[in-house]
Amino acid sequence: MAGIYIHIPFCKQACNYCDFYFSTSMKKKDEMVLALAKEIVIRKNEFENETIETIYFGGGTPSILAIADLRLLIDSIYENYKVIENPEITVEANPDDLSEEQIIALSNNRINRLSIGIQSFFEDDLKMMNRAHNSAEAKKCLEIATKYFDNISLDLIYGVPGMSNEKWKQNIETALSFNIPHISSYALTVEPKTALHKLVQKGKVTAPKDEVASEHFMILVEMLEANSFVHYELSNFGKPDYFSKNNSAYWLGKKYIGIGPSAHSYNGISRSWNVANNSLYLKSIQENQLPNETEILSVTDRYNEYVMTGLRTIWGVSLDRIQTEFGQNYLDYLLKEAKRFLNDDLLFIENNTLKTTKKGKFLTDGIASDLFYLNLE
Repeated sequence: MAGIYIHIPFCKQACNYCDFYFSTSMKKKDEMVLALAKEIVIRKNEFENETIETIYFGGGTPSILAIADLRLLIDSIYENYKVIENPEITVEANPDDLSEEQIIALSNNRINRLSIGIQSFFEDDLKMMNRAHNSAEAKKCLEIATKYFDNISLDLIYGVPGMSNEKWKQNIETALSFNIPHISSYALTVEPKTALHKLVQKGKVTAPKDEVASEHFMILVEMLEANSFVHYELSNFGKPDYFSKNNSAYWLGKKYIGIGPSAHSYNGISRSWNVANNSLYLKSIQENQLPNETEILSVTDRYNEYVMTGLRTIWGVSLDRIQTEFGQNYLDYLLKEAKRFLNDDLLFIENNTLKTTKKGKFLTDGIASDLFYLNLE
């Protein structure tokens, strides 16, 4: 089983915190859609022995595309790959794109999951982030979307400068009031070369504080678990049967093809990534060339990746798998390095699987990087 990710590299405007690849010029949109469809065909032999179980439109802003564009790309996958009977097909969307007409059209075109970028239900936060929608649009779109889609995820951002715990709780309560079965939530981070980075440097926006983000994270976990959500991955919470199949496949090390500028692919042995430049991408595809670079993953790379993704999830890091797939040296190293985190109640071992405790969850990425194996080979 494998997945296909399609990167739509266009946005109406740039959010201050975003460092994903996209363009705010829509001039080459039609050309890009045809190129994406062509890349889908060019790469079909890579997955001739695989069955597709998830199709995910990310970006950028996929909801910027016309329904006919999305349909063309989905049809292209069905024509060139083996697809399971009822795949999870997700479209990331912004509230300002989701009129009732658009939502109905999406639901009539094999798309069965929406991932809606709400980020906050407060006007001042949305303005600070330079989001294209306002609070009323956020609520209105969820009201309509829940009539036509059962499987909806929404994004929220915590650790926003000046956001009190009370205000953060209100954000979560508003999200819960729409009875959405999946919530993804991320700490606001200041990435280099983003508008937010410049605003922080100029002193126009206060830098996010780790201790605020940590408090918000604990509130989030507590409130969502009290409302029957399973905290199945560091940033993801789903009701039973509503975990993101696309994201879960990534964390469980399944194969996927990434279509479009800047998209990444993984086949178990190597990772490749397309050029993050619309013009260069279009030129290559028109010449029937794949505009990508490939890296063969060493045993150490694969071990480090498994530790990172495994610790982020409820499935943890299987010590049996470490031994069989990577060898006794790696297992001995992992247990030696994990000892201090086990002693500090940040990690625990259950059924021969290494997992993070509730206390350690917010620190997962830092713990994982301390468990990485360096220069073994």
